[in-house]
Order: sequence, then structure tokens, then C-alpha cells
Amino acid sequence: MAKKRNYRSFRDVEEDYFHNHPEEIATYIDEIFDDYAQDGNSAALLASLRVIAKVKGITNLAQATGMTRQGIQHALSSKGNPRFDNVNAIMHALGYRLTPEPINNINGA
Repeated sequence: MAKKRNYRSFRDVEEDYFHNHPEEIATYIDEIFDDYAQDGNSAALLASLRVIAKVKGITNLAQATGMTRQGIQHALSSKGNPRFDNVNAIMHALGYRLTPEPINNINGA
């Protein structure tokens, strides 16, 4: 009988990668927000932020944001619908801020 293989999920691989390459997190965050600006897929954005939150430590983020661990996990879940101030607090705790950026060539401008 063949031995059953245990496969890791993509998110587990991603999390391990960022644990070993924390210098890549800033580029990754830029990319996930660029993707979100293009496709509006908030579930993908939240899932990616959840990976970074796990790498940085959910407990540390909870302390820095004043949210509970469960609150952060729920806000960044695929079923989460976080308030803007929660996302802003999480981004600040990760060391980032949300800033507007002009979109080129909108309405012929």
C-alpha cells in the first residue's frame, strides 16, 4: 500500500518563505495592493495580509492595534469584512500606512 503524502498548503509555503526572507515583505505588500487596485479582490488581499500577520505574529499585532487576536484573525479571514479603521490599524502595526496614489489616465486625464 502506498504511503499517504502530506502536502503543505500554498499559504504555509508562503508563510515559511517570508519567515526566512523578511526583506521581501515590503515588495510583497506593494504587489498585493497593486493587484487589489486592478482586480478589487478583497478576499485575496486579506488572505495575503493574513500571511504577513502570521509572520509578524498575531499576538504582537493584537497588542499594537488594541484588537484581540480573534478580531485580527476574523478581520483578515476570507469571510471578514473589516472596517477601514481596523485595516488601517493592522497596516500601522505592520509598519505601513495607507496612502492614496494617483491613477494615470483616468477619464482621459
